[in-house]
Amino acid sequence: MVTNGPLQRYHHTLSSKNGKLDDEPYTDVPYDYDDFYAGNVDSSAFSCVYGTHGASILPVLYSLLFVLGFLGNTLVVWVVLMGVKLRSMTDICLLNLALSNLLLVSSLPFLAHYARDQWIFGDVMCVMVLSVYHIGFYSGIFFIVLMSVDRYLAVVHAVFALRVRTRTYGILASLAIWIVAVSASFPELMHLKTTGYNEQIHCTSYPTNDPNSNLYFRTFGILKMNVMGLILPLIVIGFCYSMILKRLLTVHTSRRQAMHLVIVVMVVFFCCWAPYNVTAFIKVLEMNELITQSCANSKAIRLSLQITEVLAYSHSSLNPIIYAFVRKKFRRHFFRLLYRTPFSRLQFMNLTQATVYSHNTNDEKNSTTV
Repeated sequence: MVTNGPLQRYHHTLSSKNGKLDDEPYTDVPYDYDDFYAGNVDSSAFSCVYGTHGASILPVLYSLLFVLGFLGNTLVVWVVLMGVKLRSMTDICLLNLALSNLLLVSSLPFLAHYARDQWIFGDVMCVMVLSVYHIGFYSGIFFIVLMSVDRYLAVVHAVFALRVRTRTYGILASLAIWIVAVSASFPELMHLKTTGYNEQIHCTSYPTNDPNSNLYFRTFGILKMNVMGLILPLIVIGFCYSMILKRLLTVHTSRRQAMHLVIVVMVVFFCCWAPYNVTAFIKVLEMNELITQSCANSKAIRLSLQITEVLAYSHSSLNPIIYAFVRKKFRRHFFRLLYRTPFSRLQFMNLTQATVYSHNTNDEKNSTTV
């Protein structure tokens, strides 16, 4: 959420001392993560010159993540709707997770261009793109939490799960998640607009007329992301999967593969989102002058934000693999659908399909339950 979320791109600094925009030397970078406020600030920070690495690398990485995320999640939507056909709560959750990921990755082509240039898509597209970005960001995380609860019920409370893990409850739970995701996107959605500075157009999610308001909403946005985007989801996911692991340890060793999948889910979520949230929190400390502000620190934080931001976005590309294609049932439906397309004429398809159908029922049960 750093790019156009809690940490807004601006090529100027806001001074809380005089309430005016302070000029900053142009650095050939169309965005800047760093707002320095008056006070005990190292004067070198105001003349800190940033390189153009982000403007060169970020568009490439964003474009790559868009292609991978779009293809993977589109395939998930196709298989769930045409093959699985939404028979259970798990299917509903998987479909909505893929839709959430598609929302987020659909904003990446615009952000890729914005990373190397000013905003050229107009005020309406600014509102639309960042609205999709914020909602997709939170809904994707919340649906991962919902899938964790769904798997927890299926494994730990199997009898009770027969009554609640239905298509109807899945639809109701998904509607609730979408409402919470939209609510979590405020107050950013209230301030979406384009603004001009230094002969460039910027797309912003925060107030620009008052530096104190800007600082407050940016700080609130990051702390909100830390709590709702990492801490609370991590608590729920950690509890659910720890209980699942505990239950799997008491059953037959044939579920070893399912245990590995549980561990992978938790590790991937933590590795993708924790570095990003920690770096964003450090940015809050810098913005509020709670840590020493200098050019060196600013460059280090800015670089860390760029790296961890890409890592966080990559989770939307990994989700189809972790939650869908790893399931043998899903793969079987996928190859069935693929066999009906012109691709079925390829020679390798017959061999692949035969391999998929050869898996036994116990392995399928282990992979789909967890």
